[in-house]
Amino acid sequence: MPDALPGLFLGQSDAAQPENLLFNRANRHGVVAGATGTGKTVTLQIMAQGFSDAGVPVFCADVKGDLSGISQVGAPNEKLIARAAEMGLTLTPRAAPTVFWDLYGQKGHPIRTTVSEIGPVLMARMLNLNEVQEGVLTVVFHVADKEGLLLLDLDDLRSLLVYVGENAERIGREVGNVAPASIAAIQRALLQVEQQGGDAFFGEPALKLEDMIRVGLDGRGQVNVLDSTRLMNSPRLYAAFLLWLLSELFEQLPEVGDPEKPRLVFFFDEAHLLFNDAPRALLEKVEQVVRLIRSKGVGVYFVTQNPADIPDSVLAQLGNRIQHALRAYTPSEQKGLKAASQSFRANAAFDTAEAIQALGVGEALVSVLDEKGAPTIVARTKIRPPASRLGPATDTERAAVMAASPVRGLYEQVLNRESAAEILANRHSAADQAEIQAQVQAKAQAEADKAAAAQAKADQKAAEARAKAQAQAEARAAREAAKPARRSTRETPVEALTKSVLRTAGSTLTRELMRGLLGGLKRR
Repeated sequence: MPDALPGLFLGQSDAAQPENLLFNRANRHGVVAGATGTGKTVTLQIMAQGFSDAGVPVFCADVKGDLSGISQVGAPNEKLIARAAEMGLTLTPRAAPTVFWDLYGQKGHPIRTTVSEIGPVLMARMLNLNEVQEGVLTVVFHVADKEGLLLLDLDDLRSLLVYVGENAERIGREVGNVAPASIAAIQRALLQVEQQGGDAFFGEPALKLEDMIRVGLDGRGQVNVLDSTRLMNSPRLYAAFLLWLLSELFEQLPEVGDPEKPRLVFFFDEAHLLFNDAPRALLEKVEQVVRLIRSKGVGVYFVTQNPADIPDSVLAQLGNRIQHALRAYTPSEQKGLKAASQSFRANAAFDTAEAIQALGVGEALVSVLDEKGAPTIVARTKIRPPASRLGPATDTERAAVMAASPVRGLYEQVLNRESAAEILANRHSAADQAEIQAQVQAKAQAEADKAAAAQAKADQKAAEARAKAQAQAEARAAREAAKPARRSTRETPVEALTKSVLRTAGSTLTRELMRGLLGGLKRR
């Protein structure tokens, strides 16, 4: 029976030989390629369930919604049963232990991480920043580390951008020029990511990797399905998230060398989104992670339309290859076809390039690593039928799976502890309070100074009035002192008699003179 053979049974070759992906070589990575509609998603489903049955946890992205059927028991039709019989395979319908995830928290448990964990390189990629803007973003992260400001969500990053802009002159003297135009460009890019729903991805509680790397009591590995039907509308966010997850696995998992089977298998669907227009620094990071994560017991499988979508430096590290049909109508497609055919170890029974174009749905060219780690001769293979459902799970079925999930309730409630936004807001509040207090004190001091000035003026006027009054008093006293001594005004008897005689004589003399004068006038 093929299921009893070592490794994951992929299908049967034209030579009636089983094609098995050895578990102890599964961490050497691989690629599943082929044009749209040739069966890549079904192959991914078969591999995911096969690894799960072997006790290996799996992570995969569901970009079309079809992969959710892995959570449901299959209902094979006569055609699938017949294909299984041709391979000597007893098809036992069963579902895989599945946990649904969703960055937006709608079709799965929410996945979050912090801005600090994403880092400036991936954040710049997500925001589509140029080299200068990425440099400014690196400065922002440096300031956050230096001043102990936690960057958890987009509000924290936005607040810190404002802070750096306000203190650009001081910060620029330490780490280089911080252009206001670059700050504004980053803020606009953040707004675009927020409008696309990316703000739901940043925050706490952050994802714990151990909640993905689980093995059930029945010995089967957990299949983590990321609903990406909406996420694909933001391809840079999608690619940055998956690369972040790979980086976290690389940084947190211990070295295990070449285990008997992987600790986790990671499927990167629509892999071309990771490499399109990627800067050199990002490509180097991807190459480093893919090269070194093998020793952590993690197998990475890129799922894409054409192997040419993957840089040669990364493609050279992918030992297990499954190639579905390719169409080659244009010069670029023909170039990709040639590259794909030359990446296989040739089979004398057929021309690889022609075989790739002639493959039917559910067929693939398969070359895997043998016990010595060498690629096997490419074989034209019929892919085995899946044991789980072909097609998506319904909303009711998805809800039932989520209700029974081992992580139910762990990530649904958003946490918002004190971080950069709150700390900077408190600083501004304290500064505002200090400014208000200073204004109050200044006003009180001004009023006190005004009252003191008025009192001083009044005191001066009073002093001047006292001085004037004193001067006047002194002048009067001086005049009084200069007068002769006053005699008595009382008349003696002699003085009174003399005055009376003189008055009487004067009156008589006066009458006589007047009479003589008037009489003389009359006589004339």
